[in-house]
Amino acid sequence: MPAREKEALAWTVEEACLNAWPSPRQRLVGGYLLRASGGPSRRPNSVNPLRGLRAEPEAVIAACEAAYAGLGRPALFRVPEIAPDLDASLERRGYTAFGRSLTLLADLADHAWPPDPEVTLAPSPDADWLAARAALNAADSETSRVYAEMIRTILLPKAFAAIRRDGAVAAMAYAALDRDLVVIESVGTLEALRGQGLARRVVAALLRWGRAGGARAACLQVVADNAPARRLYAGLGFARELYSYAYRSRDPA
Repeated sequence: MPAREKEALAWTVEEACLNAWPSPRQRLVGGYLLRASGGPSRRPNSVNPLRGLRAEPEAVIAACEAAYAGLGRPALFRVPEIAPDLDASLERRGYTAFGRSLTLLADLADHAWPPDPEVTLAPSPDADWLAARAALNAADSETSRVYAEMIRTILLPKAFAAIRRDGAVAAMAYAALDRDLVVIESVGTLEALRGQGLARRVVAALLRWGRAGGARAACLQVVADNAPARRLYAGLGFARELYSYAYRSRDPA
């Protein structure tokens, strides 16, 4: 693929991932999107570059630091390989890089997934789905509230998948359809039920849903050192790494 086409694809995927995990509070700053949803999740509480022209790094960093200070939050910058403009300036200012993650792509034309009668799909999460998600992440009530609000702000077709055991949600994930991309998010299996292939089944059902809705490819973002998740996704066809990204903060903890 020519370099220009590869870059355009990467930006399309980047935008789809932002749309699939939005922040209800955000601000444009010189070609960057400052997001501040609240809660501990990094992506919706960080500064993200946008496609196109971007302002001088020092001015952007100073403006974002001031905005986060006004919110009582530490400044957090997400720096993808496709837009590393801020990286050197953040390094000089004492911002540490951490949380390296990969953006992966799967071509849906190469795969087919039969219907799975045990996987339920719904356009919004029910109370059991949200409770299982909270339990999986040991989330407190405020974190759970922020996550539920984020889900409500997604302005894309979406599906929430679950497999139940003894009436309770055992594994879950959701997907959002952005143009011809289906974005996979929030994949998880309760600890006591891992190793049974449940996460693979819920993701496969979402890929099937996305393909039926017109998606030609699927994308997701995964922490680089999460070996079990990377094996899961490789087995589902996520063989292509588009770009990586890392966060920078003065206080990574």
